[in-house]
Amino acid sequence: MRDIGMTENRLTIAWDPDEPTTIPDRAKLDRYIANATADGIRVVILISPSRARALSGSTTAVGQFVRFAAQVARSYPQVKDIGVGNEPNQPRFWQPQFSASGAGLACSSYQRVLAQSYDALKEVDSAITVIGISLSPRGNDNALAAVNGSTSPVRCIRDVGLSYRASGRKRPIMDEMAFHPHPNSYADDHTVGYRWPNAGTSNLGRIKQAIWDAFRGTAQPTFAEAGEPVSRAALPPLRVRLNEVGWQVGVPSSSLHAYYGRESVAKLADERAQADIYSALVPYFACDASVRSMLYYGLIDEPDLDRWQAGLLRADGSKRQSYGAVKSVLARGLARCTGRPTRWRHTVSVLGASAKFGERRRSASDTNWTFVASSEEASTFTGAMYRLPGRRLSAVMRKRLLGAVGIKRAPKPVFRARGEIRAHQGMFVRLKRKRVIAGYYVFAVRLRAEMNPLRTASFASRPFAVGAPQAKLP
Repeated sequence: MRDIGMTENRLTIAWDPDEPTTIPDRAKLDRYIANATADGIRVVILISPSRARALSGSTTAVGQFVRFAAQVARSYPQVKDIGVGNEPNQPRFWQPQFSASGAGLACSSYQRVLAQSYDALKEVDSAITVIGISLSPRGNDNALAAVNGSTSPVRCIRDVGLSYRASGRKRPIMDEMAFHPHPNSYADDHTVGYRWPNAGTSNLGRIKQAIWDAFRGTAQPTFAEAGEPVSRAALPPLRVRLNEVGWQVGVPSSSLHAYYGRESVAKLADERAQADIYSALVPYFACDASVRSMLYYGLIDEPDLDRWQAGLLRADGSKRQSYGAVKSVLARGLARCTGRPTRWRHTVSVLGASAKFGERRRSASDTNWTFVASSEEASTFTGAMYRLPGRRLSAVMRKRLLGAVGIKRAPKPVFRARGEIRAHQGMFVRLKRKRVIAGYYVFAVRLRAEMNPLRTASFASRPFAVGAPQAKLP
């Protein structure tokens, strides 16, 4: 690590409910932490249950886990960065993910464990940085999935926030959050992300928005925003640790003797591509002040081919191209921002919202009243059709109509429709099939973000004539 120029390493300590006070591999851990600290390596400890159901529905087990976290903090006072739990949005690490009715459970129950652990760790040492969530980049939000029914990172953050608000808590639950932006495909580079509600290396803005939606106006800090001064009296803004970033690669025949088992990934990156991506990630994140650190996962391959081979070193200790590439980037000082700083601000609108109305003159007997609404995130919509007093839609009337959609009865619409819109899928909306009197009409639609109904987007069509009016439309 020192040769490459790396300065931080994360260790995972598994809590075993059968031996709730035993720190596993204690002698090795003692030696490692002492050596790493002496060599200037910042050690981060992640404490996570050894079994996915270890904390399920048991207040006794939760209490034991929290006391164990405090025990680890007292045992290693030189370690000031402690994470609680790993990927609660994945069933491999946290169960149950859903209730029998399909409602999300995992991230809500995780919030309660994180909150208690935060208080216990701060009682040991207020200088400890408590790191929360450690999100997986993906989840299918499908309680009925045959395998791996999991929670997407955006919805997990939403559930953590809802649980936090319901608890009435008046202090934070984390000082920093962790995120694992592994790629969707190892054939993708770092600029290729995921569709909402999942997120990768290029989708940090999506994670920041989810945190703002979940915790705005609470005691839990959110991410710093461009142009917003940071109050000295307030707690520091939230920061993120990208503490698992990895592109798995194939193993050359010259090193296969150091591995065993069978490769479980169909499409791997080649070593040159891995080197290019790993070196590009350093300046890519250097200009985002909200990123506290980025950790390659890991430094050296696991020898079992069914496990993880994304290291800068192969299992036999030989160096991949990424070793020299990352070392060169760090030696050139590219871990410091040399370009334009990343600027982010929350939105109060619905991401990617749009509406297509297809205005045209219609006959009074026409009953086909339709339009299309869409958004880049899950949303709900309320659509309506209004009769105008004249043939023009003034700015005042437009504002009045848009303000009325789905909120109040006056002005009263001719038709109204409600429904849900899936992310990236246009919703074809058909209003009630009914004849109307001749005149001028408009469509109006209001979208509300599923993650935060206070975020809205409203649209109105151009006026269109129905039936007798012969004057040209404005």
